[in-house]
Amino acid sequence: MHVMQPQDARQRVVIEGVDPEIDGGRFPIKRTRGETVTVEADIFTHGQTELACTLLHRQEGETVWQRSEMQPLGNDRWRATFEIVGLRPYIYTLQAAIDPFAGWRLDLEKRIAAGQDVEIELLIGAELVAEAAARATGIDGERLAEAAQRLAREKAAESGRTLALSPELAALMRANVDLSEATCYEHLRVMVDRERARSGAWYEMFPRSTGPDGRHGSFRDCEERLSYVAEMGFDILYLPPVHPIGTAHRKGRNNNPVGQPGDIGSPWAIGSEHGGHTAIEPQLGTLEDFRHLLQRAADFGLEVALDIAFQCSPDHPWVREHPQWFRHRPDGSIQYAENPPKKYEDIYPLDFETEDWQALWQVLRDVFVFWAEQGVRIFRVDNPHTKPFAFWEWAIADIRSHYPDVIFLAEAFTRPKIMYRLAKLGFDQSYNYFPWRNQKWELTQYFTELTQTRVREFFRPNLWTNTPDILTEYLQTGGRPGFIVRLVLASTLGASYGIYGPAFELLEHQPRDQGSEEYLDSEKYELKQWDIERPDSLRNVIARINRARHANPALQTDRGLAFHTIENDNLIAYSKTAGTNAVLTIVNLDPHNTQTGWLHLDLAALGLEEGRAVELTDVLTEARHTWQTAHQQVEIDPQVTPAHVFEMRPQE
Repeated sequence: MHVMQPQDARQRVVIEGVDPEIDGGRFPIKRTRGETVTVEADIFTHGQTELACTLLHRQEGETVWQRSEMQPLGNDRWRATFEIVGLRPYIYTLQAAIDPFAGWRLDLEKRIAAGQDVEIELLIGAELVAEAAARATGIDGERLAEAAQRLAREKAAESGRTLALSPELAALMRANVDLSEATCYEHLRVMVDRERARSGAWYEMFPRSTGPDGRHGSFRDCEERLSYVAEMGFDILYLPPVHPIGTAHRKGRNNNPVGQPGDIGSPWAIGSEHGGHTAIEPQLGTLEDFRHLLQRAADFGLEVALDIAFQCSPDHPWVREHPQWFRHRPDGSIQYAENPPKKYEDIYPLDFETEDWQALWQVLRDVFVFWAEQGVRIFRVDNPHTKPFAFWEWAIADIRSHYPDVIFLAEAFTRPKIMYRLAKLGFDQSYNYFPWRNQKWELTQYFTELTQTRVREFFRPNLWTNTPDILTEYLQTGGRPGFIVRLVLASTLGASYGIYGPAFELLEHQPRDQGSEEYLDSEKYELKQWDIERPDSLRNVIARINRARHANPALQTDRGLAFHTIENDNLIAYSKTAGTNAVLTIVNLDPHNTQTGWLHLDLAALGLEEGRAVELTDVLTEARHTWQTAHQQVEIDPQVTPAHVFEMRPQE
């Protein structure tokens, strides 16, 4: 019979219930520079013994641990915090040991309070301090040795008791606790990104629609639009694929499967005789023109994000040079993309499980590296959920080892667990279900999940009002108020959000068909001429919102979100806080009718005191109010303004 051997009985402390910890430490949590990591854990042992619990942390590549003493929260729960100061990944772990001196000190306090003789106890304490002196080095060792001698010498005097209970001696002993039998938790990781991964306003635009007089636009034409985008306060200009577009089976206007002469095709049908994923569509310009666009964008405070879509047109060089990278049908032809009954003959999916997969994966990884070498540091990745998880985990880690400031946005409109897995594997941000969350209950439920559960440790939502593929029913029917509602929700619920323009600010809302989310005369398949100077444009509203986002740290984080009770299901109220900064947003979700309700503020969530007046400035209208109570009646007419975004300050 096999006899189980006991573990080392001297290792008595248990560490469990560690938070944050993702899948038992399989994946890292995420932070950006300047953020903090607060770690909690259940730490305990049998009996009434006192513990010394420490949070250890260091940047990857360093050998010396930084130590933060954990504080008890009650019920055997402990907590400590450390700050992220560098861009390299961090490692953290927990260490806990029996603290005999702390237990002895607590017992001594009780004996003294009871009037007992404590000479023997002080001798016991002197031995504990002497043992610590032998472990310590430098000045600590000298001070502890002196304290041990004094405790033994002054065991019968009041001075001995005073020394035994002094905070200085307690701190010295805690710093030199015996760790030889300490319990150490496994190492956990923090993936660290630059600040733009946490917060940013994105603007999607087709460069080919920036040309004057209806001609095909170029990167130089796109540069003329930079001031327009910057004046609205955006941080990131996102470009759909800029590669050569195939001609075989080129789609026509309105996604017609048969193109006509002069049709320009979809930018996502990548590859032609002019090259593939590392080439530029000739009508847009040259690689030098692209680099010039990046420089000019930086002059306006904009970063350029590039779309990477791993699929090929039938004309892509890879089809000719590496046919083994594609799936073949029994007749020998390459399998084009399908989503029955829809057929996409202009796109060939790549076979990530090909026998030549290693060469394929390396080439795809090199696509990112090529554009990073040109200066691109933000990538929006098309449909990553249709590619192997293992590829993304390997590729992103490898790319980051060379370019630690790269940011990856996953365009993954898919099931929650798949979106979350991609985030764990390394994607910094992700598209999500926001476009289809319109009701108060579903917005509240969804954003509670994203910001107040363990999901927030690894998943950063990027909220898009619309995309070239998504024109929601709400935007189709909500009129101008509906567009403002979705803008306000996206820009204030999320630290990162985006719009597809100029379609959004120019209120483009006609679907191709009844019940469809595709645009009529979609820009995906034809050039568009946008009158960006139209008087009904939302550009000024967008600019006000983005100015508020830059001015308020609360709107630059997904943490600090709290929902407030408002007695009308058509009205939603929530706040974002960061330190002393607080922003309160109230939105009428009904874009057609005036709605009224009583608002009850959660003052604790806002960091406000009961009975203290609050001054509010509306970002959208610049109107100012003073509220004397946490209970207010709110009325919102969507034809006037469908939302309030209040910057809040306690009255002096």
